[in-house]
Amino acid sequence: MLFGKSKPAHLLHGDAAEQRALSYLQQQGLTLVTRNFRCKLGELDLVMRDGAALVIVEVRYRKSERFGGALASIGRQKQARIVAATQHYVIINSLSHHAIRFDVVALSGDNRINWIKNAFQT
Repeated sequence: MLFGKSKPAHLLHGDAAEQRALSYLQQQGLTLVTRNFRCKLGELDLVMRDGAALVIVEVRYRKSERFGGALASIGRQKQARIVAATQHYVIINSLSHHAIRFDVVALSGDNRINWIKNAFQT
């Protein structure tokens, strides 16, 4: 609840999509480190481990592919914010010795999950 009000529907959809993505990735063998890390530079939806690698996961949900779908919604500016927030996260948690991978989990209204490993590079 936000100040005594229920969350807007789009935030509820986002929370549900993030939970589905988390469950899916855990079934694939990844382990959760943290979720919804926020700083002034941006937000990291999921921070996970895949073996020795630290995996930063951006979760995107789109009801339809009408305007390009979930993957099309991650432009250069969004990628830059994710990278900047990751750099901050790595510094404050002394994780500079870890390999880092940026993945995207795109969910659609028809319940499809598309996991893209190494979706973008720094």
